[in-house]
Amino acid sequence: MSRRVVVTGMGALTPIGNSVDEFWENVKKGTVGIGQNTKFDSSAYKAHLTAEIKNFDPIEFIDKKEARRMEEFSQFAVAAAKEALTDSKLDMDHEDPFRVGCCVGCGIGSLQSVQKNYKKLLEKGPNRVAPLMIPMLISNMAAGNISIQFGLRGKNIDVVTACATGTHCIGEAFRTIQYGDADAMVAGGAESAITEIGVAGFTSLNALTTSEDPKRASIPFDIDRSGFVMGEGAGIIILEELEHAKKRGAHIYAEIIGYGATGDAYHVTAPIEDGSGDAKAIEFAIKDAGIEPGDIDYINAHGTSTHMNDLFETRAIKRAMGDDAYKCKVSSTKSMVGHMLGAAGGVEAIACIKSINDNYVHANAGLINKDPECDLDCPAQGVETEVKVALSNSLGFGGHNAVIIFREFED
Repeated sequence: MSRRVVVTGMGALTPIGNSVDEFWENVKKGTVGIGQNTKFDSSAYKAHLTAEIKNFDPIEFIDKKEARRMEEFSQFAVAAAKEALTDSKLDMDHEDPFRVGCCVGCGIGSLQSVQKNYKKLLEKGPNRVAPLMIPMLISNMAAGNISIQFGLRGKNIDVVTACATGTHCIGEAFRTIQYGDADAMVAGGAESAITEIGVAGFTSLNALTTSEDPKRASIPFDIDRSGFVMGEGAGIIILEELEHAKKRGAHIYAEIIGYGATGDAYHVTAPIEDGSGDAKAIEFAIKDAGIEPGDIDYINAHGTSTHMNDLFETRAIKRAMGDDAYKCKVSSTKSMVGHMLGAAGGVEAIACIKSINDNYVHANAGLINKDPECDLDCPAQGVETEVKVALSNSLGFGGHNAVIIFREFED
């Protein structure tokens, strides 16, 4: 029999708040964290809006010397992990470090490091490339740096599935604990890819909106949606085996009960049009959780604000859940924080957990002209409603689908 897994800590660094409490408070207000790109001069670019972290000082979370040896995505990951571990009150001095692991991903790694060092290479030659360029840019360093900073010596992995990264990482951490390979796992995702080459690349894919209105830029399920807004940050949760958590008197926020993962085997960027790949991941997660589709109260949708994603994701939900798809609320956190890429699933998991804790479903901010083909219950305003079971859905370039399900904890 597999072991029960609960959430005992959370940490978030988002465009609308540098802690879980600040993030959730602004979510409930419907705050939109999108604005003009301040990372570089984007006047020659088609996309000018981004969702950036504000007022972040890594020295508040990391030793100054150590921070200099991390690129921004790793700094974000460590900062969110520190909040989550502090919140969980997990004391590594009283834990077997080989039973506490880390599964934190990053979809892209450090494009900043690539840009800086390629410029040095061209201008000053190969001998001027930074010695730590490679260990600073590779995406596994989010998990690597977390484990080093906090002494986590258990399973240490980095699932990279583009925009499904955070959700897959939480799912794989869940499985790790379920089947006895760890007692606790730090899980989630981080990203910092708002760079010249990053924005140019996504723009060339016609993936980014060219809207100039922050309130009408990331508008999932709206018929006027025109692409996503690049975001950044980190979302980390602490998963623990139930008896381990109870033994140390941990506060339990929710239980994670289901995980499903599939591939579309269809296209490098577009989801399969009938939604069948994502639908099967939803079905697998529901079966794994031992529940029925009608038990789901809330779906935190991938909801990128691209024409194809929102339409095909709607089809997937209906295909997996039938008429029960119309009985639950559906909203996209990306309407407020933009698309945080590899960090999205981590932050959206936190939104699901907070929805359960507060019996609250947040708005699809900016939703005015609902697409008639996106015909699920997608509230334009926040709703006070009972949420016992919440599902988080994520899709990644390459056809990666990941679904996790949380439930209100009952002993």
